[in-house]
Amino acid sequence: MKKMWSGRFSGESSRLLEEFNASIGFDKNLYREDIAGSKAHAKMLGSCGILKQNETEAIIKGLDEVLAEIESGKFEFKIEDEDIHMSVEKRLSEIIGKELGGRLHTARSRNDQVALDFRLFVLRSGKEIMAELRAFIATLANIAKSHKDTLMPGFTHLQHAQPVSLAYHLMAYAFMFRRDFERFLSSVERNNLSPLGSAALAGTPHKIDREMTARELGFKGATQNAMDSVSDRDFALEILFNVSVLMTHASRLCEELILWSSQEFGFVTISDTYSTGSSIMPQKKNPDVAELIRGKTGRVNGNLIALLTTMKGLPLAYNKDMQEDKEGVFDSVHTALTSVHILNEMLKEAKFNEQNMLKATKKGHLSATDLADYLVREKNVPFRTAHFITGKAVAYAENLGVDLSELTGEQLSSIDESLSADAVKFLDLNASKEARSSKGGTANASVQVQIDEIESWLKF
Repeated sequence: MKKMWSGRFSGESSRLLEEFNASIGFDKNLYREDIAGSKAHAKMLGSCGILKQNETEAIIKGLDEVLAEIESGKFEFKIEDEDIHMSVEKRLSEIIGKELGGRLHTARSRNDQVALDFRLFVLRSGKEIMAELRAFIATLANIAKSHKDTLMPGFTHLQHAQPVSLAYHLMAYAFMFRRDFERFLSSVERNNLSPLGSAALAGTPHKIDREMTARELGFKGATQNAMDSVSDRDFALEILFNVSVLMTHASRLCEELILWSSQEFGFVTISDTYSTGSSIMPQKKNPDVAELIRGKTGRVNGNLIALLTTMKGLPLAYNKDMQEDKEGVFDSVHTALTSVHILNEMLKEAKFNEQNMLKATKKGHLSATDLADYLVREKNVPFRTAHFITGKAVAYAENLGVDLSELTGEQLSSIDESLSADAVKFLDLNASKEARSSKGGTANASVQVQIDEIESWLKF
């Protein structure tokens, strides 16, 4: 079978080359974008007088038939057609005639076609991920509203550090995922330009209107340099980077959910709906959703590195290496969408064990910093001295087998002359949480400000 580009070739392509060269197996995912781009291009060619009105109408009608065939499952994707662009054009020519079908490719190349299709896919995918993120951030804020008084240990180095609330901990993730949302938004805004009409690399001598096709396809405008337009894959690298950061954040949350659901922590119970069992141990309940998300993060990071490596040595403009740009993006986008969605649903059904969290705050002397602050503020002791005295108090409590917060005023007074009985009130764990009322702190009022900020942001 002769290729559409085979005019200067005298021999047939080998089947091995066809299979190695073809991208139809995966770029068929771009059929919606390819057909939308072709319809916009046909309308522009008609508006500029390059196509007659009846030709434009016939091409658009034919493209609608191709779209219907694909979406109904009747369309046959063939490896000899190489890619989605040739596949659609070939079927269009069968429907409306080879001569008229061939006119559609006037003033464009597969180079700007694929740049357009891929860019449209990435922009649409970015918006879909943003929608999932918005819903997930809302879930975090909703859970936080119910847990401002749920005490738990805050950790550094995975060691008990200071008392915080569950609400405070969850809001840390809410702001983390909001930054992810903002990264996707920034990428969508920056890359919202149409490359269509750039042709192979140098533009076209035909009198076309690139701004018209840009408007028709929902872009804010057309790209400025044709050579850059067909060789640019920054938009693909950006979504891969954005997904990698998003999945890194999701993985950190999942790691905590895995730890918290263990018997050693017992902070959370993940519902049976989002847990699995063991093939040999009947008692097991495994947090597989969280573990899978943690594992998938490695794969999306690999997709980013793969495309960075592909692009780093390419001269301008288009090179066939760039065919390797899509599979990793398709995979990362699908992974991000499904991961955020299932993480959101799992978290909605999770049950937080408040008593276990409270019990854990009685380990690790979480109010030690409050005692040091008391000595600095109330007794005018230099902080380094206060730090040393508090260390003595911690050692005293450990010798008794109790938490620092359980010492009596009399016991505190016996440790150092700078300590008096009134220091005991500063060791109360809830008081410790409420003492940190600075912006971004753990106090309920501060946490409520954080929740209000996220909820106001969600309204826009």
